[in-house]
Amino acid sequence: MLNLLVIRSKDIEQSRQFYELLGLNFEPHQHGQDAPHFAAEQNGFVFEIYPCRGKDTTATRFGFGVNHLEATFDSLIAAGAQVVSAPQDSPWGKRAVIKAPDGHTVELMAQ
Repeated sequence: MLNLLVIRSKDIEQSRQFYELLGLNFEPHQHGQDAPHFAAEQNGFVFEIYPCRGKDTTATRFGFGVNHLEATFDSLIAAGAQVVSAPQDSPWGKRAVIKAPDGHTVELMAQ
């Protein structure tokens, strides 16, 4: 089972605000000499946002299950996401795909 996802962002504060729209609650963290970053832990899963500093993770695609797909999609678009595919039925259920302001491709699946 996946328990950790670390992404890199040129603007970690903007990314924190954006991913909080998906229900994550971030706290500031710093481990020793590591860069200050944000971490959200939920149900044994940790999602961290580190400064980019030359390490780009935007080729990584990840997804979230959401309770209200259309409303969540609309709020993310209003927060600066770009539409890759609008909410629609698929063989895996109703889903949408967006490009987050930090450049990551994020899939949204109706729960």
